[in-house]
Amino acid sequence: MRVHFHTFGCKANQYDTELVRQSLADAGARVVDDPSAADFAIVNSCTVTHTGEAKLRSFVRRLNRVNPRLQTVIMGCASAVDDGQLAALPGVESVVAGSDPNLVLKALGIESSLDEKILRSFARGARAWVKVQDGCDEHCTFCATTVARGASRSRSIEEIKKEVAALGAAHSEIVITGIHIGSYGLDLKPAETLGTLMETLVTEFPQIRFRLSSVEATEVGERLSELMIAEPRCLAPHIHAPLQSGSDRILKLMGRHWYDAASYRQRIEQLAAHLPDFGLGADVMVGFPGETDEDHRATVDVVDSLPFTYLHVFPYSERAVASAAKIGPPIDPVVTTERSAELRSLVEEKKNNYCLHRSGKVSDVVLTARRQGVLQGITGDYLDVVVDHPQVGQRFDGELQMTGGRMHAREVAEVTL
Repeated sequence: MRVHFHTFGCKANQYDTELVRQSLADAGARVVDDPSAADFAIVNSCTVTHTGEAKLRSFVRRLNRVNPRLQTVIMGCASAVDDGQLAALPGVESVVAGSDPNLVLKALGIESSLDEKILRSFARGARAWVKVQDGCDEHCTFCATTVARGASRSRSIEEIKKEVAALGAAHSEIVITGIHIGSYGLDLKPAETLGTLMETLVTEFPQIRFRLSSVEATEVGERLSELMIAEPRCLAPHIHAPLQSGSDRILKLMGRHWYDAASYRQRIEQLAAHLPDFGLGADVMVGFPGETDEDHRATVDVVDSLPFTYLHVFPYSERAVASAAKIGPPIDPVVTTERSAELRSLVEEKKNNYCLHRSGKVSDVVLTARRQGVLQGITGDYLDVVVDHPQVGQRFDGELQMTGGRMHAREVAEVTL
């Protein structure tokens, strides 16, 4: 059996794909990059935006044109809320609601009783993802992921440690991911926290650089903050803290009740005060129903006042299963485009200033790829760098230099771990 994989969406989806890939390999299947040479295609879907779902449908149709004999299995978030549209696409053999590897294998005619789902390898070179929890108990009015993923479910620390031990043999950086990682452990008995999990991992695996994926700013507690400040080589000084809006009125309409602009700002400022080198990113939604110029200006003010090094700016996308559709129509697309451009321009200037601040300093760098003969890497504070040294290992200390609008890293010493 030859299987082709394609993944849409977030790091949690990418992790799920890797687990299915491993399960199929264990069952004797062969993974192929070319869909024309495959018997089956596994497509992991995303439902965050209607544009993403449109790309998914277009991709599945293209697979069928490339290889009419190909049998496609669609898994993931979009499949979990499918109303029959995905199942009706040409070449689709099965639509699996969710990401359980056993169900995906069953759709391929392979019986599996995989109980302990431990990922042993990851296809992304020096970096790997570990999903520590799934699902979300919040109900943001714009989000369909809660419907698709269900309630928050945490993995045990012991299971996570087994996976980190396996992945750490080949990967210098492990990214802690999930759907709502700030809620990690609250459903366990006895309860745990993301802070205790990370303290355990940093203590037991000091050779690995851990990085948090998307985490709510107000859920970065004192224990986690202290660990990041004290051990930046072990827990990367970087967070991606979803903002969505700087307007308290819009945040309430979004159902994001656990913070306001002031508490978000306060938490980020506390972290930045103790981390001179600090990578900060956020998601910002533009054009939410009812967003006024005043609301937009509030978002611009928050972004301008905090040390962001990048933003993911995206337009509001109506989801049929999400309640925001009842609030009212979205903002004029022309206005949304203008507001998005303003935010992107603002954060691009902030990123350039931050890179100039980092230029001439030494950073911990993990290699990520070699493209067209050029090595690329990523720093602890989440800067992409071109590596000016052909002999470096997966991880090294590099002197940073801003040249021609790009950040370069030159190896200056061996890493002592």
